[in-house]
Amino acid sequence: MHPLPQDIRALMVAVANGSVLVPNSLVSEIITAAAPDPVAGAPDWIRGRVLWRGWRVPLFSLSLLAGLADTEPALNAKVIMLKALGGNPRLPFMAMSCIGFPRLTTIAAGELRTVDREDNAPDRPGLLMDVLLREDRAMLPDLPAIQRLVEQALGLGPLA
Repeated sequence: MHPLPQDIRALMVAVANGSVLVPNSLVSEIITAAAPDPVAGAPDWIRGRVLWRGWRVPLFSLSLLAGLADTEPALNAKVIMLKALGGNPRLPFMAMSCIGFPRLTTIAAGELRTVDREDNAPDRPGLLMDVLLREDRAMLPDLPAIQRLVEQALGLGPLA
């Protein structure tokens, strides 16, 4: 039996008004942002759909979803292609907007600590908690919850 890995590889991703940590194993690719195709009737945090490897992947803004920002910056915008976790064949990937290229980091046991939020705002959809990795403050996204919200917003429930 192989021992469990001691370190976790992750990306520190800059988003409007914050940073999030995303497990590297869920990232398929990072691309330069292009204008997404709009989705009629979708909430503002669904930026549209981007064409990627033959898929029309829904693009979301975590900053808009969680209420971290009112607008999404266009300067130096990138898109992270994420593997979806829910097993929905209609949504194998999701795309998250970010600012610049994420920074690869290794998280060793004991290096990641939870911290109190800096604001007193109510719950932030799509975010689990605030953390401190060494000296960097970040947030952990709730990717399964985000996927459910994307599915609901786009009517992408599992096939019957």
